[in-house]
Amino acid sequence: MSLRLDLAIYSSLVINRATPVPPWEQLAAIFRARIQSGELPPGERLPSVLALAEEYGLARGTVQKAVSQLKREGLVEARTGWGTFVAGGGQRKG
Repeated sequence: MSLRLDLAIYSSLVINRATPVPPWEQLAAIFRARIQSGELPPGERLPSVLALAEEYGLARGTVQKAVSQLKREGLVEARTGWGTFVAGGGQRKG
């Protein structure tokens, strides 16, 4: 499966720039919902921050902020040298 095809899974929802909700919160909500619904199963690798930034038309820092929030919630985990993956169970820790 190509990266472009993989990104199609993630970009079916768009960032609404007309809302007062910051883009990073919207992006985190998109991924949170997909993880908690099981659409993104445990162990699923997320596209890179750069790939997501390009796909959603956001700055890399904005995407990184969303990913960092998901890490704090225990929904994703970074594996050095490998990428960011959906955490086991897909449920919020704590």
